[in-house]
Amino acid sequence: MFLRVARHTNNLENIENFYVNILGFERLGGFKNHNNYDGIFIGKSGLDWHFEFTQSEAKANHIFDEDDVIVLYPKTILDYNELINRLLRNNILTITAINPFWNENGKMFQDPDGYRIVVSPLKAVISEIK
Repeated sequence: MFLRVARHTNNLENIENFYVNILGFERLGGFKNHNNYDGIFIGKSGLDWHFEFTQSEAKANHIFDEDDVIVLYPKTILDYNELINRLLRNNILTITAINPFWNENGKMFQDPDGYRIVVSPLKAVISEIK
C-alpha cells in the first residue's frame, strides 16, 4: 500500500522551503497548472509515502485543532538534535503542545500554514509500542 497525504496551501514556496530545506525532506516531483493547480511531492526517495501540497486560485481554508499533528521521529539522537537546531536557527519557535505527552517526548513547531509538527526522539516510539 502507498500513502499520500495531500494538503492545499496558500504559499507553496514557503511550504517547500520548510519541508525540504528545514525539515530535510526531498522534493520528489511536482506539476504546474494541472487543472489550475500547482503542486509538489515531498518525502524521501524509495519510501511508500509522501506529502502532496497544492496551490490554486481557491484559497486554503485550514480547519484543525491543537491535537492535529504530524510526528517526525529522526533515526538517531544526533539526527534529532541536528533537526531541532536547524529549526531554531531558522527562527521556528517551539510551542507548547496541548497533549503533555509531546512536551515530555519531543518538541512541537508549526509549519508555515500553522499545522503542528512534533519532532520526537526515537525513545518515544519504543515507549509507545510497548
